[in-house]
Amino acid sequence: MERKRVNSSKIRSVGYDERQQVLEIEFSNGEVLQYLRVSRETHRRLMAAPNAAAYFEDNIAEDYTSRRA
Repeated sequence: MERKRVNSSKIRSVGYDERQQVLEIEFSNGEVLQYLRVSRETHRRLMAAPNAAAYFEDNIAEDYTSRRA
């Protein structure tokens, strides 16, 4: 999955597979996690957020099932 870099101290890059609804996040520490059943709109809002890390913590981290990529 191709990821795009984001301007965040905690998140290095973000990728999204619309067909499978999988959001992939690479954190600054090198860890990569995939979040399942994430809507296209949630991905769009994450990418547009002024603070991607804050949006992630508030709307994704505990609301979606994750797995190591």
